[in-house]
Amino acid sequence: MAHEKLSPRQKMIGMMYLVLTAMLALNVSKDAVDAFKLIDNGLTLSIKNYALKNNLIYQDFESSFAQFPEKTGPYRNQALEVKQRADELFDYLQGLKIEIIKVAEGEDTEAIQGNEVIIDEVKKIDENNVPSQILIGSNDDQKAFFLRTMINEYRDFLIGTLQGGNLIAEEALKKSLNTDDVRSHRTGELEKWPNFNFQALPLVYVITMLSKIQLDVRNAETEVINFLFTQIDKSNFKFNKLDAVVIPITSNYVTLGNNFEARVFISATDSTQQPVITVGNQTLELDETGKGIYIAKATSTGNKPWGGIISLKAPDGSTKEYEFHSEYSVGQPNVVVSATGMNVLYTGIENPIDISVPGVGPDKIKISRVTNGTVTTGRVKNPSGEFFRGNWIVRPTTAGQKLLIYVTADMNGKPQNYDPVEYRVKPIPTPVAVVAGKSGGSAPLASLTSAIGVFATLPDFDFLLFYDVTGFTVTINDRGEDYNEKSTSSSFTSAQKTLLGRLTRGKKVYFSEITAIGPDKITKNLPPIILTIN
Repeated sequence: MAHEKLSPRQKMIGMMYLVLTAMLALNVSKDAVDAFKLIDNGLTLSIKNYALKNNLIYQDFESSFAQFPEKTGPYRNQALEVKQRADELFDYLQGLKIEIIKVAEGEDTEAIQGNEVIIDEVKKIDENNVPSQILIGSNDDQKAFFLRTMINEYRDFLIGTLQGGNLIAEEALKKSLNTDDVRSHRTGELEKWPNFNFQALPLVYVITMLSKIQLDVRNAETEVINFLFTQIDKSNFKFNKLDAVVIPITSNYVTLGNNFEARVFISATDSTQQPVITVGNQTLELDETGKGIYIAKATSTGNKPWGGIISLKAPDGSTKEYEFHSEYSVGQPNVVVSATGMNVLYTGIENPIDISVPGVGPDKIKISRVTNGTVTTGRVKNPSGEFFRGNWIVRPTTAGQKLLIYVTADMNGKPQNYDPVEYRVKPIPTPVAVVAGKSGGSAPLASLTSAIGVFATLPDFDFLLFYDVTGFTVTINDRGEDYNEKSTSSSFTSAQKTLLGRLTRGKKVYFSEITAIGPDKITKNLPPIILTIN
């Protein structure tokens, strides 16, 4: 079989691994090194999942061997040899991890429980001498070099087991179990694989690297034993694993008043007989290929579970029944209305958007791309803490340029592309400065002198965001002479407080040169504030 696709969780772990490796190369803080614990926990969970998956495959080998020993025997023996070689390499890697931690922290370390490593209990995460001493040392016969030999032998053994029967899997094995020397990004010179991966690196990084290799070992094991299992003639036992299959003719999502249609059939059929398919008290009509056609009128909205039984006569004359379950969704017919003149998105913030296609379920809709910006799934809260409508977040790049959103919907298994939706892109509006809740007019001296400083607000702007005032000047006129005091933050300085204390009824105070910075990291000059003391 082809090299299996990585799950989103595994992709996330891989991405975090690359990012943190780069951060480690830059000699960042201990907190960044500590983040490797998160990666190692993810790798450890994936390793356990692969072990469970592989055990199920080995159980299938044993079941097949019990029924068809002659056909299954050779492939079963090869699979058991793969298991033995994989376990040897995996256990050697586990022993290295345990040895490194015990030497670094002592035999009584809480990070070792039996044969397991509890990475969260490792205290000396940034220890970088012990791993090098154990794995590299001063000679090329140290354990990391022996490990490379074991990996090479394991990889070559697996490729030999495939015997050219799966070229995609062979290429995957060559990449995942590659131990070639690496060209240093710093010097440009070739560096030995053991030195590049383990020398002078923190303990937690080395443990994580060894866990990654363990995951590669189990993944490679899965590839090869899956291939071996597919080589067995399945015709002798396929009827032991008959599965009921339900395939919608149109979609799992229909609108009120329309019909939901699905094909229901057995995955392995007998050309000499037709199955009997029942849903409730209804026996489905069969087409020429033995597939049943199920039709249900959509009379109310919501999820509609349904199912039935497929009956097939076995070779011994008995009747085998296979139960199946499925569901479809019924929604209200709807119309999408947009105020096209108000199609505006703002730079520097998360803009929520909602997308719907009549007759198509939300899970079948995606944004294929956007111009002048980026898009992710997620939700945005308004100032009251409630979520805006919409499950997409758009972040425009450049104000003054158009942003186009391209939408694709899955229509009966085929992608349907729609004309792009155009948005104008604007910068966040300039905020208004306030002092003691006032942006102008009059104010009591008591409220002014008790105020903390100058703040920026965005009145009537629905997005939840804040501007930080970075500086302002206070000016008063006393006995015909102007007095100025400047602050480099949003708070009044002691000199400014003294200046405000000189105000009397009828006097004016000026707040000017007000600057503020928002989430878009752009500094803006705010209009001045003039207040009269009442």
